[in-house]
Amino acid sequence: MRITDSHQHFWRRAIFDGVDVPPEQAAVLVRDYQPQDLRPLLDAEGVSETVFVMDVPPALSTTRASLALAAANPWIAAIVGWADLTSLEVGDVLDEFCQFPAFKGLRHQWETETDPGWIMRPDVLRGLRELAARDLTFDLLAKPPNWPYITQVAAAVPDLRMVLDHIGKPEIRRGQFDDWAQVMHKAAQFPQMMVKLSGMITEADWKSWKPADLRPYVATLIQYFGVDRVMFGSDWPVCLLAGTYSQVLAALRECLSELSQAEQGLVLGANARAFYHID
Repeated sequence: MRITDSHQHFWRRAIFDGVDVPPEQAAVLVRDYQPQDLRPLLDAEGVSETVFVMDVPPALSTTRASLALAAANPWIAAIVGWADLTSLEVGDVLDEFCQFPAFKGLRHQWETETDPGWIMRPDVLRGLRELAARDLTFDLLAKPPNWPYITQVAAAVPDLRMVLDHIGKPEIRRGQFDDWAQVMHKAAQFPQMMVKLSGMITEADWKSWKPADLRPYVATLIQYFGVDRVMFGSDWPVCLLAGTYSQVLAALRECLSELSQAEQGLVLGANARAFYHID
């Protein structure tokens, strides 16, 4: 089975300079995470390729650097970068990035915007339509305050292929479920919308989570979206706050154990490759 990790990050320790990082996060996150750190973990789990989702800092220079990183490491099969969606020049920027085969789309730190409805601003929608016009993708980084706008943006830009990162970040640690499930049911009505089965263990209790805590969320998403619109993502190295790369993948495999091998193959790799146009 060919496994594709649809969501991982790289960064340098310097991005944390001047940032007040909570002590429980600093020990594991405040260091360099580069391809040479991830590749042995992929090899150990039989993961063939990854999608590098740019995290911080949000800058065109960071996207350009990530494209160079992919060129030097062919197993980084796709880059989800950043560009200012509100800029009148965003189309020109996208055309520049599209010269690199690994470039597949953008993500914005929507969850950090003070306006939870930022995604529906006219200038943002204009930028999203530039993505759609080039058949690029957009990763939706949303948390509960943003949920009402997920279906709104899907309706506003119906030609844009979107994927919801980290299953929308429900607070698994406190059992948030019913309101999340209602949002997912509505989102699933939009055929261009997919979901990443990623970031779940860091929304659960970091010290005591178990695969059974994740199973209802995974089962609900498969029920609503089907096995062809959900995809595995490790969220490495952020996942290290709550577990290892191996534990993330093992937990998801346990949640998928009742699916056929062919169905598991879709979730663990084929869906991500289709969405991001990975050959």
